[in-house]
Amino acid sequence: MSELLVYVELGVRHILDLRALDHVLFLLALAAIYRMRDWRESLWVVSSFTIGHSLTLALAVTGVLALPTALIEFLIPVTIVATCLENVLVTDRARTPWRVGHRPVLAGIFGLVHGAGFANYLKALFIESVAVPLLGFNIGIELGQVLVLTLAAAVLTVLDRVILAMRAPRAAPSPLRIRVMMISCVVALVATRWAFERRLW
Repeated sequence: MSELLVYVELGVRHILDLRALDHVLFLLALAAIYRMRDWRESLWVVSSFTIGHSLTLALAVTGVLALPTALIEFLIPVTIVATCLENVLVTDRARTPWRVGHRPVLAGIFGLVHGAGFANYLKALFIESVAVPLLGFNIGIELGQVLVLTLAAAVLTVLDRVILAMRAPRAAPSPLRIRVMMISCVVALVATRWAFERRLW
């Protein structure tokens, strides 16, 4: 049990570490379009991301899947930029034919990439027996994500109130749209810089 808790703590610390800021910004990009009342839809998206990264984390750590570290490190910021672009380009989700299923699928696919990134970190510890470390680290990652998303929800709620207070009455776009644009643009700029720094050419 003590070994399991060690890796749970390691997973939490990894998510909260500044060196894992790319994963945090991806979660923020995912959360940017949701309000508190959208928690059911956002839960599907986060669950899909969890399934995706858990799958590649397990496959990569056990040696079933081997991907170049440089490629994964490049693709992670690319997934962030793509999520931000989706946030910006889809302006009316109620009228988007693919709105029900596309975002969880997108999160799941991108989760596969992020899971490979988590695996690179765990494999760097040179662990011989992977079962307990893999379980504990994955639990820690999930707990860290819950903490990040809880903080993000609080920050987004405050930001909505600030935008609403500063926005002219009946002005367009809506406070939610302003928030989505602000967060997506800032996060995309940061991720674009990372992608350029990690480019393969």
